[in-house]
Amino acid sequence: MQNFIFQNPVKILFGKNQIASIAAEIPVNARVLMIYGGGSIQQNGVYKQVKQALAKHIVFEFRGIEPNPCLETLIEAIDLVRTERIDFLLAVGGGSVLDGTKFIAAASSFEGDPWDILAKQAPILHALPLGAVMTLPATGSEMNAFFVVTKAATQEKLVGFSPSVYPQFSVLDPTTTFSLPPWQISNGIVDAFTHTIEQYLTYPVNAPLQDRMAEAILKTLIEEGPKTLKNSTDYDARANVMWCATMALNGLIGVGVPQDWSTHEIGHELTALYGLAHAQSLAVILPSMMQFKRAAKREKLLQYAERIWNITDGNENQRIDTAIVNTKSFFESVGVSTCLANYRLHSEQISEICQHMKNRGSVALGEYSNIGLEDVEKVLTLSL
Repeated sequence: MQNFIFQNPVKILFGKNQIASIAAEIPVNARVLMIYGGGSIQQNGVYKQVKQALAKHIVFEFRGIEPNPCLETLIEAIDLVRTERIDFLLAVGGGSVLDGTKFIAAASSFEGDPWDILAKQAPILHALPLGAVMTLPATGSEMNAFFVVTKAATQEKLVGFSPSVYPQFSVLDPTTTFSLPPWQISNGIVDAFTHTIEQYLTYPVNAPLQDRMAEAILKTLIEEGPKTLKNSTDYDARANVMWCATMALNGLIGVGVPQDWSTHEIGHELTALYGLAHAQSLAVILPSMMQFKRAAKREKLLQYAERIWNITDGNENQRIDTAIVNTKSFFESVGVSTCLANYRLHSEQISEICQHMKNRGSVALGEYSNIGLEDVEKVLTLSL
């Protein structure tokens, strides 16, 4: 196992009726900005619950955070924060809303171009405190310090990190997911699954606890994910998937082990350039990356085949083949396509994607930092 430092300060409020608890988590004299997306929280009752919980607080609102939040929209929110002297942010929605809120928290007192926080990894010296009420199990943003923002003007989707943007608390009430359309639940399952794989499917470093924890998340998603689609009000299934999504990216399974993230790096390009949902891009790239890197990942792929899919028959190549097929089949079974062509993307787009990555600088992806542009092209070709 590799050396590591681990600290996670996020307080999780999990279960039914926990939204009411946020009143005790936010200073009563705070000037709160409630940040949300397109208005679904007003239809499912979450908006009303939050407003009731904060009845004694001074609350402002900012509506309109997009899936894959755009810098241009977030700048508007930053202006509001400065104008109204906001001193606490509350994200209400899915991972995109929370990612955008983290950026707002970091950028509101940043001197200079806020995009430098992402493009130049400019240090964040101060960030506003924030909390979250999550309505979609997917990204795990509720218990980590990462955030992803898209700059529409240049079609760039970049990742930022700062310990200063850990949420002070996050509410996870599975009942808030009951009204979600099936495609959002499907995307959340794929997202959490791929987050886990990126930290698990690399090479052995004698970290059996992290492996078993990752395998528990994968197995639970395979078993519980389809239940959430068959019955939208199955509380237990929704609770299990929601907690899997959080555990997949709160840092625990990634301590002391190598991590990949090449699937995410390429997937971000698909989202930035062509508007694919984050999980759709992952479902397309992950099986192809498994195939392309099967030699380097052989030991962990065989472990994955046996422990996750119970594949023990056949030679090593056959077992790996079957594990990759099963992964694709699982994504397809929950309603997320694994082929670029099904998103109206074809071979002519591959060079555009690679050029876009090249324009942003050198490309060295994966746990060995040895996946270059030619390799990206091959992976994308396998994804057609």
